[in-house]
Amino acid sequence: MGTMVVISMCFASCSKTSGSKMKTSVDSLSYAYGVGMGSSLQQNLSQFPAELNIDLFLDVFEKALKGDTAKLAISPSEAYVVFQRCMATAQAEAATKTKAEAKAFLEKNAKEKGVVTTASGLQYKIIKEGQGPKPTDTSTVSVNYNGTLLDGTVFDSSIERGQPAEFPLNRVIKGWTEGIQLMSVGSKYKFWIPSELAYGDNGAGGKIKPGALLVFDVELLAIKDGNAQPAAK
Repeated sequence: MGTMVVISMCFASCSKTSGSKMKTSVDSLSYAYGVGMGSSLQQNLSQFPAELNIDLFLDVFEKALKGDTAKLAISPSEAYVVFQRCMATAQAEAATKTKAEAKAFLEKNAKEKGVVTTASGLQYKIIKEGQGPKPTDTSTVSVNYNGTLLDGTVFDSSIERGQPAEFPLNRVIKGWTEGIQLMSVGSKYKFWIPSELAYGDNGAGGKIKPGALLVFDVELLAIKDGNAQPAAK
């Protein structure tokens, strides 16, 4: 009985969909599904490293959707190979441009007062120096942090979540493994991490593009496992 009520409600909702082309519940379902799929696809496309030819995309998408494979220049299996190859090329091209911008920034930033550049290319500035022990590369630490891109876009933040993050230093990006070992518990540092020490030419998620330089404000709260560097003599 419950299932029939739900089905009836769904069809009743479908019948209320506006538009002259929606004469049946199937029309309404088709329309709603198209809106949903189109919106989802648009969001996915916005994360691509290169802008697509939308008109061409829609033309071949319709043919493939309708099964008109004879009208397609390549097969689905061939399309997958081409897609992977072209994605790699687009990512590399996007990374080259982004890394050039990051390099120019780092060269200028290195001259700023208080900024230190390590041999790996990591840059940091001490905001507050703590008095506690320093972690090793295998320590599990508790930190508060705010991560942004060069333009100030926040891509991750334990501060915004209201919950410190805990993790082993040998399971994070290289820039974190190196940088947080420089910090004493209680310290606050600012890090500028080039892509070579972060996510490289692949990027991560939708916000961190290939070749992106990452900026972190980090506070080292604690070393959770007691695994710390020997005290300096």
